[in-house]
Amino acid sequence: MKLNKIKGFKVLIVALIFSTTAFAQQRGGQRGGGQGGQQGPPAAPTTEEIVKMVDDLSSEILLSEEQKTEVLTLYKKHFEEIESKTSSGRPDRDEMQALKEDFEDNVKAVLTEDQQKLYTAYLKKNTKKRRS
Repeated sequence: MKLNKIKGFKVLIVALIFSTTAFAQQRGGQRGGGQGGQQGPPAAPTTEEIVKMVDDLSSEILLSEEQKTEVLTLYKKHFEEIESKTSSGRPDRDEMQALKEDFEDNVKAVLTEDQQKLYTAYLKKNTKKRRS
């Protein structure tokens, strides 16, 4: 009788270990694509997604049609650059930060002074959204 309890306990422990391992592998796959929790860069947005981004920005900071066209061109170029940098693996953080800053400066160059303030607020709001 005592031997059966010990065997049952051992079987229970083995089953618990297997189920925990399987669950941990599933969770790792959701967060990091099976890379031990490390995430790569997100996929580059499609043209339709870029157009939606610019439309959303336009409604927030009231872009003229000319500005909207210029900003759309900047967004497309920016994401093409990002895609080329990330296609060969994990890019350098400083290089990506510099790309982001250049992009934001280029967008601001198209905007009026009031729109630049609104754009800065828009970026802060969206950065908080992405992090939460």
